[in-house]
Amino acid sequence: MTPPVVMIAAVEPSADALGAALIREMRQRAPHLTFTGCGGPQMQAEGFESLFDIDIFSVMGFTDVAKVIPAAWSRARQLARRAAQGDVVCAVFVDGWTFSRLSAKRIRQRAPNLPIVKYGAPQVWASRPQRTAFVRDHFDLVLALLPFEPPIFEEAGTRALFVGNPNFEAMAATPRSGKAFRTRHGLEGRDLLAVLPGSRKGEVSRLLSIFGDATTLAAQSVRGLVPVIPLAPSVAEQVVTATREWPVPPLCIPPEERYDLFEAADVALAASGTVTTEIAMAGTPMVVGYRVDPLTAFWAKRVLITEYISIVNIFAGREVIPERLQDDCTPDQLSADIIRLFTDDDARRTQLTAYRQLLPALIGEGNTAGRAAEAVLGLLDPEDTVDLHRNAKGQ
Repeated sequence: MTPPVVMIAAVEPSADALGAALIREMRQRAPHLTFTGCGGPQMQAEGFESLFDIDIFSVMGFTDVAKVIPAAWSRARQLARRAAQGDVVCAVFVDGWTFSRLSAKRIRQRAPNLPIVKYGAPQVWASRPQRTAFVRDHFDLVLALLPFEPPIFEEAGTRALFVGNPNFEAMAATPRSGKAFRTRHGLEGRDLLAVLPGSRKGEVSRLLSIFGDATTLAAQSVRGLVPVIPLAPSVAEQVVTATREWPVPPLCIPPEERYDLFEAADVALAASGTVTTEIAMAGTPMVVGYRVDPLTAFWAKRVLITEYISIVNIFAGREVIPERLQDDCTPDQLSADIIRLFTDDDARRTQLTAYRQLLPALIGEGNTAGRAAEAVLGLLDPEDTVDLHRNAKGQ
């Protein structure tokens, strides 16, 4: 009997981590499932078969995405052809809305009865709420990472569950020590600035030099300032090369030390993304800086329906964390924010108090990948899991 196959598509580094956790939990519950689709090194380390390299999708912005659309169409068709083969019993798309949309549409055409799951909801609360109609027509289930998302999709007619974010769960469960980090790197008594310029090549290209100049300016007021950058694997070489000329040389650390860094840092300067909530979980004040290309910015002004881009701010409905976007994302502005967070106790206290009030509901109850796995398995025909296990044992 041919083992049933679950197709998973994850085209970004953060999605690769979510996909890997999902595979582990599904395999524990249904050990004879196999997994294919597209994913990165973390999913492949779980025995996942990736049909193609996902590096081409490491982009951000309208013009960046436009450059890879032809390849995305081709890869979406490739996934649809594979999904239409009789052994695939479910397709799961993790984050990556543009590629998910292209692929789900083609899979619906080729395999109309195949269950399709969106793991990580499109951010319809931020822009283009009409996307809920596409989700309703092409996905059977939405697994939401944020607690305020399921009602939006359920109102539009799509089943949706809040499962939480495994990245937040992993951080909460991982022992971390800011003191040990400082001792390990000889940084006792130093003022530490965590610098997070993003995990996509386009983000790093636009933000890293600005963050470097902001760090240099901040160091003129915060004497002995040490910037520390955790290296996302997808951009590690790019970051190391670009920071060699920084007047205030950063300490670049492996990604597995990032949680210790968040605990150790006095202040953080971060691109928008999941990392901002992780920094908040560590109780570190921060400022968010972000820029996209001009065409994307032009488009965003016309479609965004939320005032903020950081999840903590969106959930709070107010600016807990300073956000400096586009023309406001300048070395002068960012350095002023950094200096204020180093020197103004009231500014620090305001952020930390808000973190304590907001985070418990935002993070969820834990076992997020397990809940996601059970939800996906609940869509499958029991013969694809239970009976297969029985047959494999010769029962």
